[in-house]
Amino acid sequence: MRTITFALAKGRLAKKFMGLLAQSGINVPEMSDPSTRKLIFEDKEHGLRFFLAKPSDVPTYVEYGVADIGVCGKDTLMEEGRKLYEVLDLGIGKCRMCVCGPESAASLLHSRQLIRVATKYPVITRDYFYNRKHQTVEIIKLNGSVELAPIVGLSEVIVDIVETGSTLKENGLLVLEEVCQLSAKVIVNQVSMKMESERIGDIIQSLRRIVH
Repeated sequence: MRTITFALAKGRLAKKFMGLLAQSGINVPEMSDPSTRKLIFEDKEHGLRFFLAKPSDVPTYVEYGVADIGVCGKDTLMEEGRKLYEVLDLGIGKCRMCVCGPESAASLLHSRQLIRVATKYPVITRDYFYNRKHQTVEIIKLNGSVELAPIVGLSEVIVDIVETGSTLKENGLLVLEEVCQLSAKVIVNQVSMKMESERIGDIIQSLRRIVH
């Protein structure tokens, strides 16, 4: 039996996903050991392998067939734009991608003047402003705390993930526009879907029964 390999976005998402899998009878106790430093885990009984990766790398592993199945956020899929099948919304890791800034910046989102937008997600940001709003903006890519950008004057607004909004509030910012809703998705390699359609289909169906 060929091993089916999963690439999981490490952190909370991987833990929540393994919790869902456990409900379908697939359990890898080693993965829940807080002291482990391992990145690859096996369930030999079911012919499964799991590895933990940086969220933004998960679609790459799946597209290139290193992993048959992946689990990551919709934001990562939109930003990476990889060739793969998006097969199931897990309904976990729910949040929103939003345009945020000080209240005074709200009017700038309806004007024709050029504004600067700081973000970790330049692809999503470009698509939103250029294709949906038809507003020309200068996009500044940041890797750290984007909330800082409008406070220190680097940008007028930011595009970022919002869960509770408490970080925004603490920094005097608020949600000005919603770009899209986000949650965790199950993705599948295009060749794997053909070669292992029955086994992968069974896994997806088991998960679908649990999440819906």
